[in-house]
Amino acid sequence: MSGLLASAPATRMSRVDLVTAMAASSGWTKAGADRALRAFLESVRVSLKRGQAVTLVGFGTFSVARGKPRKGKNPRTGQPMHVAGGRTPRFKPSKELKRAVR
Repeated sequence: MSGLLASAPATRMSRVDLVTAMAASSGWTKAGADRALRAFLESVRVSLKRGQAVTLVGFGTFSVARGKPRKGKNPRTGQPMHVAGGRTPRFKPSKELKRAVR
């Protein structure tokens, strides 16, 4: 691990930071990197909406988990109610990504 990464404070990377990093490492313009990032995110969004998993070898898998319908309680009245199941996006990192983060 490089000394620069080890000493960097724990901060969040914004979309702008990600686009800048993509442009710097690929040689693209920031506008080109932004278009590529937007296209990637939209492709993942569409695939997940269709129920398809997206696997990036060496990075991880984006998938959709189904929640089961269940009985709940109305917080205002305390009356029992039915809570419909739903779909939730999930991400499972690959072994390589887990190893790189350690």
